[in-house]
Amino acid sequence: MKLTDFENIPSPCYILEEDLLRRNLRVIADVSNRAGVEIIMAFKGFSMWSTFPIVKEYIKGATASSLNELRLCNEEMEAKSHTYMVAYKKNEFDEIVANSSYLTFNSMGQFSLFKEKLDAYKKTVSFGLRINPEYSEVKTELYNPSSSSSRLGVTIDQMPESLPEEIEGLHFHVLCESDSFTLENTLRIFERKFSKYLKQAKWVNLGGGHLMTKNNYDIEHLIQVLKDFKEKYEVSLILEPGSAFAWGTGTLLTTVLDIVENGGVKTAIIDASFTCHMPDCLEMPYKPEVRGASGIAKNGKKSNDVYRIGGLSCLAGDFMEEYQFDKPLQIGDQVIFEDMMHYTMVKTSTFNGIAHPSIGIWHNKEGFRLVKEFTYEDFKGRLS
Repeated sequence: MKLTDFENIPSPCYILEEDLLRRNLRVIADVSNRAGVEIIMAFKGFSMWSTFPIVKEYIKGATASSLNELRLCNEEMEAKSHTYMVAYKKNEFDEIVANSSYLTFNSMGQFSLFKEKLDAYKKTVSFGLRINPEYSEVKTELYNPSSSSSRLGVTIDQMPESLPEEIEGLHFHVLCESDSFTLENTLRIFERKFSKYLKQAKWVNLGGGHLMTKNNYDIEHLIQVLKDFKEKYEVSLILEPGSAFAWGTGTLLTTVLDIVENGGVKTAIIDASFTCHMPDCLEMPYKPEVRGASGIAKNGKKSNDVYRIGGLSCLAGDFMEEYQFDKPLQIGDQVIFEDMMHYTMVKTSTFNGIAHPSIGIWHNKEGFRLVKEFTYEDFKGRLS
């Protein structure tokens, strides 16, 4: 059941619904088991570690792209990290490699820089290379890592004649909230360009962007694609979705503080911010669903219940264009943004000194549990 009782919950607040998270985890575990692949959680999409005891009931690993994420994996997932970083710092590398199970290099230059250190860890860490197949169906350039000039991954013309003996795996990440048919198309290009290296590899990491928990995703097709590829090349497969874990699992609760009108446009100003708390809405861009509202005016005509939603920061563009509400808004009304748990929460900032929203978990039987509230010290600590 979707959460409908928001009384006694602080505003603004990210609210994750445990039952919906478990629904997603069951799907992910089922794919992992039936396809015979390892699926791990990408912290860059979802790192709400208060839920990790639940997550660990279904999957056992995670991928990290920074030292902080790696430490979170070690401490809260209680597992060594699958680690990929765009570049490794020399003063961090020893800690990183010692606490990783897999470690992927972004370039041949990075591999060469740390090559002499790898022998000491070859019994406990499997090393890989991120490649760039120069193919992606992602339409938003900000989220597309596959251009020929991308800084992410090694293109085929930069590859050595054969994989270095230290390298056991290949990694690509070119999907974004994609379906299994996009993966199939990508694998076809990947094979065409990199097949000789696949014959040398022990594992392939297919990255993230596999939105297997979205309604109407073709799970059976995904499983067959994974099985076919794994059997053809006799490699183990790893997937590391971010969005799929938390897709559709929770909301961002906000409250209307003021309503202003200029130039015939009414703006409901909320106690949250798009630039601080929902930056992906402005970056991608995409327009989030709001409970009790539609994204366009009825019949294309404005009425008294059409509002732009304005954020709390002083950035001029901190707003989202108009929503048609079921009834006119009043100061104190709640505005509830749907599907705000994946990527959104991990990108929050305290620009303008605006506090992060609180974080809580809703359980249908036990009710709401407040996990975290943010204070002045959180803001001050970031800038000291």
